[in-house]
Amino acid sequence: MIRLLLVDDQTLVRAGFRSILDAEADFSVIAEAANGRQALSLAHQHQPDVVLMDIRMPEMDGLTATRQLLADPALTGTKVIILTTFDLDDEVYGALRAGASGFLVKDTEPTELIHAVRVVERGDALLSPSVTRRLISEFAGRTPQPPPSPRLGSLTEREREVMQLVAAGLSNDEIAAKLVLSPSTAKTHVSRIMTKLSVRDRAQLVVLAYESGMVTPNWLGS
Repeated sequence: MIRLLLVDDQTLVRAGFRSILDAEADFSVIAEAANGRQALSLAHQHQPDVVLMDIRMPEMDGLTATRQLLADPALTGTKVIILTTFDLDDEVYGALRAGASGFLVKDTEPTELIHAVRVVERGDALLSPSVTRRLISEFAGRTPQPPPSPRLGSLTEREREVMQLVAAGLSNDEIAAKLVLSPSTAKTHVSRIMTKLSVRDRAQLVVLAYESGMVTPNWLGS
């Protein structure tokens, strides 16, 4: 059972998402919050698997709540999907840098919403290659580039190659096919990379790959 927390200041929006998600046999909406402060309290109380988090809310916005939630050692098993009216904005990029696993626009189709929750819950990033390229081109240049992470030096050449392909939006099966590996070997490489770099999921790998200069928009577009 995938346990969900819905966070949005509009009651009708929460009701709409709840009706879609509760219809799935393996989903359970365990709580709802109208702002980020309530979301943090309920997350500690219920330990949800996935939080659907609106960005713009009163009292505490979704970006602040996401940063605090994902920095909390007591909530390491919780993933966050950002909900936004716009498919690209500064807040979404900031949320991804804070550790969110991806984002959805609020008018997404029900089947896409259901798929997104399952993708994120199993530890994958909710970032298509096209969205990744747009995020990089639009926002990466606005943020001061941090110095190269010394953690990247711990990666083998093969692991760096795999990380670049993750940043390009490839799935484990696609990475396996491109590098002529078995899917299980590709999955093992990705898991080992995330452990070495101390990142929560593939979305954070993507962010680290392009902020460290390992991957550039031109590389992803090739």
